[in-house]
Amino acid sequence: MTPAYIAYEGSKRLAAGDLPDVAAAVRKRALQPSFQAGGLAILTFNYASGQRVDVDIRGTEKDVRARYADKPSPAPVDDDVGASAEKRGPGRPKLGVVPREVTLLPRHWEWLNAQPGGASVALRRLVDDARKARGRSDVARSRQEAAYRFMSSMAGNWKNYEEALRALFAADAARFAALTESWPIDVRDHARHLAALSPRAAEKA
Repeated sequence: MTPAYIAYEGSKRLAAGDLPDVAAAVRKRALQPSFQAGGLAILTFNYASGQRVDVDIRGTEKDVRARYADKPSPAPVDDDVGASAEKRGPGRPKLGVVPREVTLLPRHWEWLNAQPGGASVALRRLVDDARKARGRSDVARSRQEAAYRFMSSMAGNWKNYEEALRALFAADAARFAALTESWPIDVRDHARHLAALSPRAAEKA
């Protein structure tokens, strides 16, 4: 099961899992004498989006766990954004339809109204078709952005950082793997995971 959050002390992975567990682990480490005597900074991230989050570790472990008990797990980046809606029987689908104003030229309305089911059905079909067509590119872009957010927080001052970013956004798996090979393994592997550019992928590139 994919963790929801991940925390690092310096470049070493400290904990990964649901937010209550990760927050409790951060609190435990922050209270240890070895950390208070000069431990490295602890950073926590949304595992899938690479977004850095601030964790409030005040109070007891019970307090910390209760504080984050109701936090929902983040949606994975590689959701099938092009998946079709669940098939249903005749009638209006129960999908939480939200009415909003759409401004179009007369010729657009004329075309839409002439389509089977009318304008609303035609618009929904057009949007679904566009989502399917763009699904893979949207997922790739989301992965690049997630890896960029994570890398900018964790590796911004590291060797090959800028070159690795160029390889990331060029989708050059082999070069990205080569440029990150010397990075600390915990950070390197998560950056590759977010970008979906693992060494195995690089070998196939």
